[in-house]
Amino acid sequence: MNGAVLVAIIAAIGNLLQGWDNATIAGAVLYIKREFHLESEPTIEGLIVAMSLIGATVITTFSGPVADWLGRRPMMIISSVLYFLSGLVMLWSPNVYVLLLARLLDGFGIGLAVTLIPVYISETAPSEIRGLLNTFPQFTGCVGMFLSYCMVFSMSLKDSPRWRLMLGVLSIPSLVYFAFTVFYLPESPRWLVSKGRMDEAKQVLQKLRGREDVAGEMALLVEGLAVGGDTSVEEYIIGPADDELAENQEQSSAEKDQIKLYGPEQGLSWVARPVTGGGQSTLGLVSRHGSMANQSVPLMDPLVTLFGSVHEKFPETGSMRSMLFPTMGSMFSVAEHQGKSEQWDEESLQRDGEDYASDGGGGDSDDNLRSPLLSRQATSTEKDIVPPAANSSTLNMRRGSSLMHGPAGEATGIGGGWQLAWKWSEKRGKDGKKERELQRIYLRPEDAPASRRGSVASLPVADVPEDSGFVQASALVSQSMLYSKGSKDKHPIGPAMVQPAESVVVGPSWHDLFEPGVKRALIVGVGIQILQQFSGINGVLYYTPQILEQAGVGVLMVNMGIGSDSASLLISALTTLLMLPSIGIAMRLMDVSGRRSLLLGTLPILLLSLITLVLGNTIPMGSMFHAIISTVSVVVYFCCFVMGFGPIPNILCSEIFPTRVRGLCIAVCALTFWIGDIIVTYSLPVMLTTVGLAGVFGIYAMVCVLAWIFVFLKVPETKGMPLEVISEFFAVGAKQANDDAKNN
Repeated sequence: MNGAVLVAIIAAIGNLLQGWDNATIAGAVLYIKREFHLESEPTIEGLIVAMSLIGATVITTFSGPVADWLGRRPMMIISSVLYFLSGLVMLWSPNVYVLLLARLLDGFGIGLAVTLIPVYISETAPSEIRGLLNTFPQFTGCVGMFLSYCMVFSMSLKDSPRWRLMLGVLSIPSLVYFAFTVFYLPESPRWLVSKGRMDEAKQVLQKLRGREDVAGEMALLVEGLAVGGDTSVEEYIIGPADDELAENQEQSSAEKDQIKLYGPEQGLSWVARPVTGGGQSTLGLVSRHGSMANQSVPLMDPLVTLFGSVHEKFPETGSMRSMLFPTMGSMFSVAEHQGKSEQWDEESLQRDGEDYASDGGGGDSDDNLRSPLLSRQATSTEKDIVPPAANSSTLNMRRGSSLMHGPAGEATGIGGGWQLAWKWSEKRGKDGKKERELQRIYLRPEDAPASRRGSVASLPVADVPEDSGFVQASALVSQSMLYSKGSKDKHPIGPAMVQPAESVVVGPSWHDLFEPGVKRALIVGVGIQILQQFSGINGVLYYTPQILEQAGVGVLMVNMGIGSDSASLLISALTTLLMLPSIGIAMRLMDVSGRRSLLLGTLPILLLSLITLVLGNTIPMGSMFHAIISTVSVVVYFCCFVMGFGPIPNILCSEIFPTRVRGLCIAVCALTFWIGDIIVTYSLPVMLTTVGLAGVFGIYAMVCVLAWIFVFLKVPETKGMPLEVISEFFAVGAKQANDDAKNN
């Protein structure tokens, strides 16, 4: 866990450099235009500032596909090199054209950092604290701005400030960032798995999680290579298969519906019984009929309802402990078997040799694909873990994974209380013959925070004793990625199952973006990026020095002997400093209240702040009262923006896309961000001329209203959920929406 936190902090240095550069150029341009006599050439002056935006926009176009090809870490190394080179060139800059070239290189570095750092952190962070860690870039960006403003302010107090030195200092922290990315930061384990480099991915996960056994999470990452084509929501009653219960089950007419769930210990097993009728879980009911609370809300995306049902029913989604099997600690307390399990992993490779070679071929596939993710069961149960006969199935929980056990025998899962399991099922092929199919199951308890008795005892179908240790669980069921078609007739269980060759050799394509679940995620990602840029942050930043000047801050500083240029820089530094406590609050709430709740809570405050600024510029009032009202509104706006609409769009975009297309999709969203930034930046002076300051803030206020409506109707809550489960939910929600559209 500490490894993941440290990695996130180091990766976020890239955003610190971005904030540093943004603040430095804002101060240095005051002296650049004097040296190059740009007072009469506002176009060149604007280009000096905007060239980094242009560079970021250009590089973002290629960053996603290249990151999927080369990896996340090499792109971050390239970003640090570009930062370093741009700092050196800006330090030299004999003329304005060389300076423009340096700013372009700087933009390339910024574009890579802003695009890929959130993705990298999301792919390395535990799901329970992913939101907190992904808020680090926002925090470090503001820290960089504050430090830079302080540096530029101190240099501006000299008789002849040296703007080249101001800009060139960037090369020093970028060199530190380069050293960290080269010698410390690991590659994203999800990217490594997508390329079949299983041994490397395992080593990285061990470093990030601080434990040896990460095989369960490895299985999860392989499952995340593709979202199941036909995902369904099912419900089970799960509990220990003791002799008395087994005897009753043998006499039950529902025997064919029982699924056997195997534990790691010899002779230990559990059963899972499908829930139907009145005993269906909240998640299952929502997936079929929609939320009762939201049926009256027009245009509400079923996806939002589906995600919402999880968090309403499972309020402790972000908890670090799973309570799926609260009375079955022995099921997952396999610490004593870890060595045996890992030893089997190595021995089985030597024993089975070429029988388990990958059938994928291709340059990206390697021998690491032979590393097993599913361990053999105990001898006494191995007979049962074969493809089932008709009317029966087995559910196989990953053995030997430390993700499945915790201190004192507590059960843990793949994140947010979710568990990963598998079952055999049968289906008829195109030729009419029955085929075996391994299905993955993402399990989530129905009453995680409560006792095991919970709602299960009150359900009509859950006719088991309250003290039996049974719990009800919702499940997302789809085709597994762990079963190779070419090897299913040879080795039904074991290393041969771990052949994600089809997804490894076939890279992402633009066609993948039109899959229903991916397309729906893109609507959310692109929409929220557009609305963020047009919500007024650039206009408020532009107006802040003028507001604080009216409040008398500028006069006070002049009386202290501080010049107007230095006063402007100090005011900006103080404004940035005010953001840091708010970002700290956001880091605490991101995995507690959640992304959606923070957006819905902070957007109305942004709206009220903008309305206050509109009124302050239209209604005549005393200068001092106007200054106080405007200052308070600006401060409140900044604090709420950095708590919600500042970091959350990038966090969401790094979470909602499947692994195989995450690079492509994040590039599309980042490109939207930069294009929107350019449009807003260059339209602001025109808008000020045509509609005035009050009109500009009025437009921004209307955008905030639209943003709140969009978030309420379209943006789901993703806190505490594994990335692979989020992608699966998008697939389910898209399927449900399409079915509803056909029915209507």
